[in-house]
Amino acid sequence: MAVHPVERKRCLSCNRWGGARRPGAVPGTIEYDEDADKGPCVEGPWHGSLRGPRNACGQWVPWMMLEGDGG
Repeated sequence: MAVHPVERKRCLSCNRWGGARRPGAVPGTIEYDEDADKGPCVEGPWHGSLRGPRNACGQWVPWMMLEGDGG
């Protein structure tokens, strides 16, 4: 598993990203599988296109699973 900090505000930590992930063991991080790191943008500006964990856009919305996690 790879770890990504939420503070970078990339697709991986966006509520609109449809890839596989989970809140990290360390608050403010997300864990994901580097071998399966693509996910569709859902109802965002890139709707329907596959986005990688490090992609970004101007309409980032924090992932709801991170509420209360400092994310």
